[in-house]
Amino acid sequence: MPTIIRTNRELKERYNDIKAGDCFIGMLSFKNLKHRAFVDLLERGVRFFPSALSQTLGHSKVAQALALRQWMIPHTLIMARRTDLMHAINAYNEHGIGAVVTKEDHLQCGFGIHLWESIEAVYNQTSFNSFSYPFVLQPFVEKYTDVRVIIAGDYCEAYTRKNQHNFRMNITAGGTSSPYTLTKNQLSLCCAVMERGKFPYAHIDLLVAEEGHSYLSEIALNGGMKGSRIRREDLDPLKKDILEKMAGV
Repeated sequence: MPTIIRTNRELKERYNDIKAGDCFIGMLSFKNLKHRAFVDLLERGVRFFPSALSQTLGHSKVAQALALRQWMIPHTLIMARRTDLMHAINAYNEHGIGAVVTKEDHLQCGFGIHLWESIEAVYNQTSFNSFSYPFVLQPFVEKYTDVRVIIAGDYCEAYTRKNQHNFRMNITAGGTSSPYTLTKNQLSLCCAVMERGKFPYAHIDLLVAEEGHSYLSEIALNGGMKGSRIRREDLDPLKKDILEKMAGV
């Protein structure tokens, strides 16, 4: 019978004894060794719930831009080194893109999102080593609706987040929320992103442009819930049940 491990402590204690077919239910927390542990355990045939891919994407904006860019704002790029930024300057100027947004890789709650008047300003800042690679570069969309979507099994809800005094729409930064009804296309977008990233459930942020087109902003396995109808103490059991069923428990 496959072994089912539910805590990081047990996983570390039995690390060398784990075999193909065994599974880990939960979020892997190996600090700076996390990705190395994922590679090792996946190569040994260990199964993860949530998937290793969804855990990796959920913690990295750069990884999301790599795997999920087709659903993001056009001209979303990953800046891994100065040469990438130099090429991006040419591309953005060619398309007449002015103000831009950069997203630091692992910061959450809007702390790593920066607005710049131009891509040249980004280049000047990085040239003085005050901004670290890699990061995500996107055109700035001035007029849009920020929509948070929570999906867990049959449960789905959406609400807008708005802040009149900050382009970062986080409710924790002083924003407000109101219920939102997803269109069929928006729900299909969310499902497609979840399928590509192997997310068993998700907190998804959509950017709905003024003309009505929807783009993926970010996705996570867990996220802030201010503004949601469902409470965390009700949502977490739903997520746990999904994982247990996926593991065949």
